Amino acid sequence: MSEDTIFGKIIRHEIPADIVYEDELCLAFRDVAPQAPMHILLIPKEPIAQLNLAQSDHQQLLGHLLLTAPKIAAQEGYEDAFRLVNNCGEKAGQSVFHLHFHIIGGRDLSWPPG
Repeated sequence: MSEDTIFGKIIRHEIPADIVYEDELCLAFRDVAPQAPMHILLIPKEPIAQLNLAQSDHQQLLGHLLLTAPKIAAQEGYEDAFRLVNNCGEKAGQSVFHLHFHIIGGRDLSWPPG
C-alpha cells in the first residue's frame, strides 16, 4: 500500500477534479496539464504506488483498468486511436506515486514517445 497522494484526495472527492468516469474499482479524470486533446488519468481506487509493486491479487483490478481505458477513449470520441501510458518509477517520469494510466489521443503521437 502507498502513502496518501493527491490521487487519494481526488478518489475521496476532497479536492476537485474533472471526473469523466467512476465505478467501484477506479476513477478517471482530465489531466490538468494535457499533452493532447484527450489526456485522461485512469487510477485504481486501491492505492498501489506503481505497477511493479502490484501483486498477483491485483490481477483482476489491473485487467479492469485495461478494459476500462478503451471504454473511456470511446466515450471521449477516440475509440479507434489512443495511447495508454504508464510511467513506472521516478526515472521513467512518474511524479505521483499512485498507479495511474494516461489515456492520450486526438493528435498524431510519435514513436518513440520519450
